[in-house]
Amino acid sequence: MQKHCAILIDNKSAKTALIHSILKNRHPYFKWLANKKGALFSPIALAHLINEEEQHDYKIIKQTKQPLRTMSSGEQKKALLQHVLDTKPDYIILDNPFDSLDKDFQKELKTLLLQASKDTLFLQFASRSSDVLPFIQEFTKLIGDNLKPTTELAVQAKPENNFLKGQIPKPLSPIGIDSELLIQFKNVSISYGSKPILNTINWSVKKGEFWQLMGSNGSGKSTLLSMITGDNPKAYGQDISLFGKRKGTGESVWEIKQKLGYFSPTMTYKFSGRFSIEQMLISGFNDSIGLYTKPSDAQKRKVKEWLQLLALWPERNTLFADLSLGQQRLIMTVRAMVKHPPLLILDEPTTGMDDDSARLLVSLVNKIALETHTTIIFVSHRDEPGLHPELTYQLTVTKSGSTGQAT
Repeated sequence: MQKHCAILIDNKSAKTALIHSILKNRHPYFKWLANKKGALFSPIALAHLINEEEQHDYKIIKQTKQPLRTMSSGEQKKALLQHVLDTKPDYIILDNPFDSLDKDFQKELKTLLLQASKDTLFLQFASRSSDVLPFIQEFTKLIGDNLKPTTELAVQAKPENNFLKGQIPKPLSPIGIDSELLIQFKNVSISYGSKPILNTINWSVKKGEFWQLMGSNGSGKSTLLSMITGDNPKAYGQDISLFGKRKGTGESVWEIKQKLGYFSPTMTYKFSGRFSIEQMLISGFNDSIGLYTKPSDAQKRKVKEWLQLLALWPERNTLFADLSLGQQRLIMTVRAMVKHPPLLILDEPTTGMDDDSARLLVSLVNKIALETHTTIIFVSHRDEPGLHPELTYQLTVTKSGSTGQAT
């Protein structure tokens, strides 16, 4: 059997085209796979199975006790792997298999893949060098649409802030907050039906602090965040205060969002229009999807300062959709920050990013924390190299719901 192979990719690699070419036995680099049966382990394959289950109202993966959509990310990937292995392929393409997985699920999935590697060949596409499976000994890099063999797995660290030109731009109109305490949870417990999610959460977040929120898959991070952003009705009736006001005492969701900057990678799917980089950042002043009012000259000048900071001013008219994934994440992070909100929440911002792109985004976040008064909550499954949070809030799953601890 040929050796397992890792294909190192960045956010500009033509990954999708290469995967299709391999599966159709049309790529000369992998000509030795001709006439062999291949299978795909990827987010796209998982989404297809979930869609099939919902359309036909039956479970495709018989070994599972519940529908795929109701599982955590880790359980979904374990079920998908078993489903793919049951088809008995000669080789399996692994498309960033550890994205969105916590440490425990990563370890469990790696053990399953190691067992399967004795009988099945793996081609692993990896954006992060640290994600490459330890039993793989052959490597190649996908640069654009070209494959080049390499013996260099480790990525050389680049100097932090080497791309940031100058200081973080000053706020256009400062948003005043009277309270020193931006978030306060007191003995907050949340359940969905008979399933406990959060158990007696006590957490206080003050002005200017830099937090990392961590927790395993299914620990309730999303539930916790939704009670801050105003999207979860279960927050009402709980002892939660935001920006100095008790939740449910008359504040509107819009009033909360005015003081909040938020970015999650899923947000990028909302921007399907033909917006330029400049237009994307201007829309951040009003938290709108698109531009519905004429931007002021002051807003345009402020956006210019941000783009100069990122060394992207010459590309200001480039369409957001034409950017690499890494550039899109940088722009979306700045969009969440452009109005200098008192609170900035970045929800798994580095998911799917390559090493270099993640390093640039982390550099930007560190700089925002150092040079502004904005409070930051950075949510991540992994210990992001180079990130410098002052404080950590860790959610730990228990049978009675997740507990939290600040360190």
